[in-house]
Amino acid sequence: MKNKLNLALIFGGRSGEHEVSLMSASSVLAILDTRKYNIYQVGITRQGKWFYGTNALEAFKKNDLSTLNQSLFKPEPGEPFLYIVNNGQLQPLARIDVVLPILHGSYGEDGTLQGLLELIDVAYVGAGVSGSAVGMDKGIFKHVMQAMGIPTLPFTVMHREQILTDLPTMIAQAESVAPYPLFTKPANLGSSVGILKCRNRSELQEGLLEAARFDRRVVIEKGVSAREIEISVLGNEDPIASLPGEVIPKDSFYTYEDKYVHGVAELIIPAQLSPVVIGEIQKFAVMAYKAVDCAGMARVDFFIDKETGKLYLNELNTIPGFTSISMYPKLWEASGITYAELIEKLIELAFMRKQQRNATIREYKA
Repeated sequence: MKNKLNLALIFGGRSGEHEVSLMSASSVLAILDTRKYNIYQVGITRQGKWFYGTNALEAFKKNDLSTLNQSLFKPEPGEPFLYIVNNGQLQPLARIDVVLPILHGSYGEDGTLQGLLELIDVAYVGAGVSGSAVGMDKGIFKHVMQAMGIPTLPFTVMHREQILTDLPTMIAQAESVAPYPLFTKPANLGSSVGILKCRNRSELQEGLLEAARFDRRVVIEKGVSAREIEISVLGNEDPIASLPGEVIPKDSFYTYEDKYVHGVAELIIPAQLSPVVIGEIQKFAVMAYKAVDCAGMARVDFFIDKETGKLYLNELNTIPGFTSISMYPKLWEASGITYAELIEKLIELAFMRKQQRNATIREYKA
């Protein structure tokens, strides 16, 4: 690269994982090479307003946006400019070459932001609209895994309206999935937000109502005493999988507090598994990645039943955590790719994906 590229780093967002996004963005910002990139920090508030500033990330952490300018992208192709609002006037700030979205959960990881970036016609890191949407929705994702013959735990999906209007029937439906314990989860959220382990009917009722606070779709899944295994995937059409790692939570499962508040979960990298099991995990991870048309990156999570040894694919995260304790970069470091090299590779993959989009004919004449 002879000339520096203009890179927009987007963080925050309208999600229960807003704070996690700020932590991830801090780690990414610290590693981005300012000799190669002009970095434009763009934060999105919990209400969905976009702000730009040279110190936007720190401003968001302090919850003081007074020094920032409102900003936006116009949802149309052409010159992908980042605009700011200055004295009530819309002004182009810079032509953006590539976007690095570090947003977790709704309105960032679920295909909505990716749809905007497609309309702008700008290169961006990570999965496209369909891959992001399917990867985000735990219910749809599990149905796709079943269709691919990839093992998943027994589950069912219900809607918030059903839970709020006919809770006894929904409890009975949930109890038909498997014996207790059961897990209740918002279908479209990550970082263990809104997830409860339910050991009896009273806890199940609480879990359904809690998950319904965070999403209109709720997943109920069989609980097993399991080893929690995570693996990182990198690439576009020909992805590769890292070595797997194991999470040993201090809580009854890998909770939000374990991940981001107390940081007490033990991470074993690489996981102590046989070569056969490692090969099976890598195979299923790549299969899942391709099945949802993922691109750039994903972290794929598995369970290994401690009693039977059976392997289950749990979920796929298209924008995994990038904090100092996050598994995605740590697994690649253990596999021979440094954090800085990983970021460079992701940006390279973003441009490759953009070239493929550019090769698509957009009009037809008989």
